[in-house]
Amino acid sequence: MDLTTDYMGLRLRNPLIASASPLNADLGQLRRLEDAGAGAVVLPSIFEEQIVAEREAFERHTETTAEGFAEALSFFPAYAGKGFGPGRYLELVRRAKAALDIPVIASLNGASLSGWTGYARDLQDAGADAIELNIYLIPTALTTTGREAEQHYLDILTAVKAAVTVPVAVKIGPYFSAFGAMALALAEAGADALVLFNRFYQPDIDLVSLRPSPDVELSTPSEMRLPLLWIAVLHGHLPASLAASTGVDSADDVFKYLLAGADTVMTTASLLRHGAWHMRTLLDGLVALLAARGIESLDAIRGRMSRGNLEDPGVLERAGYVQMLQSYQPAFHGGGAGSGESE
Repeated sequence: MDLTTDYMGLRLRNPLIASASPLNADLGQLRRLEDAGAGAVVLPSIFEEQIVAEREAFERHTETTAEGFAEALSFFPAYAGKGFGPGRYLELVRRAKAALDIPVIASLNGASLSGWTGYARDLQDAGADAIELNIYLIPTALTTTGREAEQHYLDILTAVKAAVTVPVAVKIGPYFSAFGAMALALAEAGADALVLFNRFYQPDIDLVSLRPSPDVELSTPSEMRLPLLWIAVLHGHLPASLAASTGVDSADDVFKYLLAGADTVMTTASLLRHGAWHMRTLLDGLVALLAARGIESLDAIRGRMSRGNLEDPGVLERAGYVQMLQSYQPAFHGGGAGSGESE
């Protein structure tokens, strides 16, 4: 059975990717994921704010040492804003590349345009096979227009593409006024892949402390509907790969995304719940689903349920919405107290 997959120019042995997660910062975990069958891995995001904080701490340390011991100045190389960077993360990239045979994708979350481009070059030099831009932008300023927010994404992508030669994916959320047009704009600006979707931070409120509660809830299959819809709509219409990245927990979920038109299927939540070896469960389950249908290649099923391949594309649009509401049968039919209705 042929599971090989092309993802933004990278040849993968199968479409399953372990997406960015704190677990992927551990080399042993990365090896287990490869042994369990992952087609590629995405390293945890490197955040520009963390790098800046590390640099500032370094500068404070050198200044304090110099004040106490003048001769200590000779122990530190002259610092002129050069040569200092995300050392630990770059070392992880290098070690992962040396240890793994599958593609290693670095994830970058910048805060400034110079940060995006500078660290992207560092990641490429460290050996990353590709870079995933984890763009986290919530335009909370009430004066920011939709067009300005969209242009911010395009500016970041354009700058990074000009700085590196490795493939670049853009991981984004769905919160655009016309997501299809935005997806097309990103692809035309050079995005080699779109990862749908980024789950933005959504705080709860702790009623005891009356403070925001920064807890993290793992995605569930019920959240697949939106990315499933947009992958089905976009398949075959963009010069970019499509990666699904929400709600995957079982082989059925993987199969659905492939039917909609995803080139690759990413998962983090299921690995955090079940461990790295769950990747083997997903892979074996996918093979079983394909074998039961006599399918020998992913090309035979990828995009079969996309909008372009449906007999009635309207089921993904307004007509499907109307039909769904009209056909819905409530589980409860009885009258409430005092309703005057009888059984």
